[in-house]
Amino acid sequence: MARRRTNPKPADAIAELWPVPWSDSAAALLKALHILTREGALNADSRRKLKQVLHLTQVLCAPIERLLAEEEDPVIADLGAGKSYLGFILYDLVLGPAGRGRVVGVEARADLVEGARNLARECAVARKAFQHAPIATAQLPGGRAHMVTALHACDTATDEAILFALRHGAQTVALIPCCQAELAAALAGHKGALHQLWRHPIQRREFGAHATNVLRALYLEAHGYKVRVTELTGWEHSLKNELILAERHQPSNAQARAEFTRLADQLGVRPRLLDAASVPQGEGATVL
Repeated sequence: MARRRTNPKPADAIAELWPVPWSDSAAALLKALHILTREGALNADSRRKLKQVLHLTQVLCAPIERLLAEEEDPVIADLGAGKSYLGFILYDLVLGPAGRGRVVGVEARADLVEGARNLARECAVARKAFQHAPIATAQLPGGRAHMVTALHACDTATDEAILFALRHGAQTVALIPCCQAELAAALAGHKGALHQLWRHPIQRREFGAHATNVLRALYLEAHGYKVRVTELTGWEHSLKNELILAERHQPSNAQARAEFTRLADQLGVRPRLLDAASVPQGEGATVL
C-alpha cells in the first residue's frame, strides 16, 4: 500500500531559512506574498526567491541598525519593487520589531502597486507606503531616502536607481543589477584598442554587463561611497547575482572620478544615464 503523502507544515518548510522564531504573522505574510502555499509548502522557485531576499535582508541589517541609531525615522526606498517581497520582509524582520522607520516601494506598474497596498492593509503594515511612478521621475516626500535598494532592476533601471539615491541623499545603496544591455549594444559597433574583448556576441554580452557594473561602482565611489561588490547568493539560485553595496563616507572622491572617466574613455562607451551631463543636483549629490 502506498504511503500517504502529507503537506509540510510552514515551520518545517522554512525553519532552515527564516532567521527569527517562526510566527503566525510571518506565515500569513509569506502566504499572502504567494511564497508559501495555503498549506505552508515551499516550492523550489519560491525557495530560491526567498533565499535571495532573506540573504539581502541579512546583509542590510547592520546598515539599517546604524540608520536607526542615527535617525529618528529612517526611510528605505525599495525601487522597482514589483510585488514588494523585499520591502515586506525587511519591514517584518527589521523595521517592525524596531518600532521605527518606513519602507517606500516605488513601482511603475499600477496593478502591482495596488496589490501591494491591499496586502499592506490586510497585514496591518502601518509604516509601508507605495508610490506609483518610474524610478527616473520618482521623488519621495521630504526629498530624502536614507537607504535605497533595487533588486533585479533591469538594464538602465539600475542606473536610474543610482541617480535616485543621489537625488535623495542616500547613506546606503544596495543594488543587484539585471540584464545590462546598453553597453553591449553600444560596443557592437565600436572598434578600438580593446575591441577583441567584445568581438563575439556572447562575450560582448558578458563583457558589457561586467563593464557596466564596474563603471557603476566607480560612479558611486566618485560620489563619496565606499563600495563592496560581491555575490548575493550561490549561483544555483540566480544568475543575476552581483551585489553592489555602497555606504557614503565623504562628499566626493576625485580619484574615483578620474578612474571612471579614464575607463569610459578607454572603452569608448559609457552608461548614458551616468554621463557627467546627466548627473542631477540634489541633497547629498556631487556633480561629476
